[in-house]
Amino acid sequence: MTDFHDILIVGAGHGGAQAAVALRQRKFTGTIAMIGEEPEIPYERPPLSKDYLSGDKSFERILIRPAAFWTEREIRMLMGRRVVSVDPAAHSVTTDDGATLGYGTLIWATGGHARKIDCVGHHLTGVHTVRSRADVDRMIGELDTTTNVVVIGGGYIGLEAAAVLTKLGKHVTVLEAQDRVLARVAGADLSHFFEAEHRAHGVDVRLSTTVACIEGDTHATGVRLATGEVVPAEMVIVGIGIIPAVTPLLNAGAAGGNGVRVDPNGLTSLSDIYALGDCALHISAFADGAEIRLESVQNANDMATTVAKAITGTPAPYDAVPWFWSHQFDLKLQTVGLSIGHDATVLRGDPATRSFSVVYLKEGRVVALDCVNATKDYVQGRALVTGGVSPDIAALADTDIPLKSLA
Repeated sequence: MTDFHDILIVGAGHGGAQAAVALRQRKFTGTIAMIGEEPEIPYERPPLSKDYLSGDKSFERILIRPAAFWTEREIRMLMGRRVVSVDPAAHSVTTDDGATLGYGTLIWATGGHARKIDCVGHHLTGVHTVRSRADVDRMIGELDTTTNVVVIGGGYIGLEAAAVLTKLGKHVTVLEAQDRVLARVAGADLSHFFEAEHRAHGVDVRLSTTVACIEGDTHATGVRLATGEVVPAEMVIVGIGIIPAVTPLLNAGAAGGNGVRVDPNGLTSLSDIYALGDCALHISAFADGAEIRLESVQNANDMATTVAKAITGTPAPYDAVPWFWSHQFDLKLQTVGLSIGHDATVLRGDPATRSFSVVYLKEGRVVALDCVNATKDYVQGRALVTGGVSPDIAALADTDIPLKSLA
């Protein structure tokens, strides 16, 4: 007999958890179940490469809600199971243990899987990605026997892990294929600042560097570069992005490719199936109407609320301004908006003071800000982004002029 739920949520990360929470907050009284690949109930992922890896926070402190919360709200948790196929006509899914689960409405909130490096040695012990608690637990278990760490990828995950491991006394080398770190997500000013900060803390940052293979018999011993040089490493961390986990939906006929396509309410091209978060392709006004995927907690939470509103009969199209954050050493980076396609930048403040902002403009309009230890700019700059403001450039660069006065 098929096990049926009025709402079946596939994915137990931030988006899936928030969808369940928002449905109950909006007085949805039907049955809800959540399927998650990992054995743990929903937890926060951003602290994995920061507070959890460093030991500053226990796992219990990064739970999105305690176990009792889900029980009290009658949200059934089906952990340690993976959906392998979807049958839209029958309104059912099949899991990796052969079970069939029926649904009235399906919410797909699977996020993505860490992209593996495609080279000899990628399977060796000591080679890690940073996507799950299990990933980081394995890293923590190897710390006592690790002196040298190589981080492949100079994005946020790689740099955050590099910062924590440096503080733990490891010798860290960051290998980035492009000519600057954070190249996909930030302008040159911010990239150069973080490169300098990591080098000042002892991190060996190598740019325009290509990996040939990972050396070792059963355990990693080093990373061989395209130049032939071998960088010693007992631990290798691969931080080169994610692959959206949407194959079962696409196989079922959902529109998409690099993610699953959704409308402004989160509805896919398949009847009664919604998608949200990292895996959802959506049109964003903050990217000039382009179709994008956003890999952020904010996006997952806000899209989840949008989906819950649509399901409970009070649709409100998704239009939240994107925002992100990163902690590295004693630096707090806060980003609002999307710098995609910007044609000018304004540096607000002096990076040497370790408190400044980079303002991104397109055709004179403010489209995004990167704020380093500058929370006031971050808070006040949001109105410039949402309002599409075209401020005076000299005033924008003047730290004595509050951003709120330019809105």
